[in-house]
Amino acid sequence: MNITASHRLFIFYFFFSSISLYYRTIMFKTFCFLNRFMHRHSGVSKPWSKHRSVARWWSNAAEGAVVPPADCRITAEQAIRLWAHHFTLHGVSEPLLSSQFIISHVLGEKTLECVQRKRLRDTLTDRERETVWELCSRRLTRMPVQYVIEEWDFRDLTLKMRPPVFIPRPETEELVSLVLEDIRLIQGESHRTDLRCLEVGCGSGAISLSLLRSIPQLRVFALDQSQAAVCLTMENASRLGLQDRLDVHLLDVIKDADVILSKCNAVDFLISNPPYLLSQDMKTLQTEILRFEDHIALDGGLDGLSVIRPILALSSKLLTPRGRVYLEVAPCHPPIIQQLIEEMMPGLLYLETRCDLTNRPRFCILQKKGDDDCEKGQREGHA
Repeated sequence: MNITASHRLFIFYFFFSSISLYYRTIMFKTFCFLNRFMHRHSGVSKPWSKHRSVARWWSNAAEGAVVPPADCRITAEQAIRLWAHHFTLHGVSEPLLSSQFIISHVLGEKTLECVQRKRLRDTLTDRERETVWELCSRRLTRMPVQYVIEEWDFRDLTLKMRPPVFIPRPETEELVSLVLEDIRLIQGESHRTDLRCLEVGCGSGAISLSLLRSIPQLRVFALDQSQAAVCLTMENASRLGLQDRLDVHLLDVIKDADVILSKCNAVDFLISNPPYLLSQDMKTLQTEILRFEDHIALDGGLDGLSVIRPILALSSKLLTPRGRVYLEVAPCHPPIIQQLIEEMMPGLLYLETRCDLTNRPRFCILQKKGDDDCEKGQREGHA
């Protein structure tokens, strides 16, 4: 007699329903055990294995491991969420952005928006996974993202970054825009093609290289008291092909004023983002800054003016008549600098204060007096 599939199903159902709950439970557990046994010895990975791998990865991260397990499989999207949460647990600032920047960098892009959606859903290769692990482990030490990925964009430039060289901030991009606006205006009025600029405290070279990229006729003399900063500026200049119009020197504006005067004179512009934080405010900085960035590039002394004063004194000797000084300073500094100029530096004029995007007074613009300005001042003094 032929027994069809429907008959077999009916017989099985009748048999299964006729036994007690106790035996049904035993049969179900036996089935589950056999299923796991077959998976284990068949060479087929279990569907939940990747989740266990991710869990092991997370556990190893907490223990400070540098290399993830070899069998760990994770997509870029999963890695972003995993590390953002992990950064949050460890008190890392901007956890999601940190995770996105690092993983985008590993995938060969600058930002997450540049990464193709399909690429985010793909499983990371072994090499990508290990690199993500290594870079994110560095970020866990509170190393700034710029140092972790070893580069950062400043305006239209991509610059190499290395600790402890000062990381350029968005406000400094505003300073460069302000200077470029004035340079182009002066060029339009005078038709000069031989402009010269001095930058005090070049750091990574962000300001000097941005000006050189935008003004082909410009020549820049840059200095810094840090050997690491001088080397990094030269490296970035070479990478961008701007080294022929840039002179970089290891000099301290406080100690080496005479040397600077002998090497560089008659400049049309002096630009600086000097150390301007008050010493008492240094302890309030983020752990990332305190632990990794050069404190000398940040600490401006008791009043924040310990480097700014020598810059002002130097500018009155270095600038051509009507040459300008552009300074990025703390919001409390503009009125102090203006008073300092009026009382102690008769060769300079305080032109104006500009605010940054947050509407805080951030930039001071000064000018060296021309011959007619000096004559006018003398006449007013006699009157």
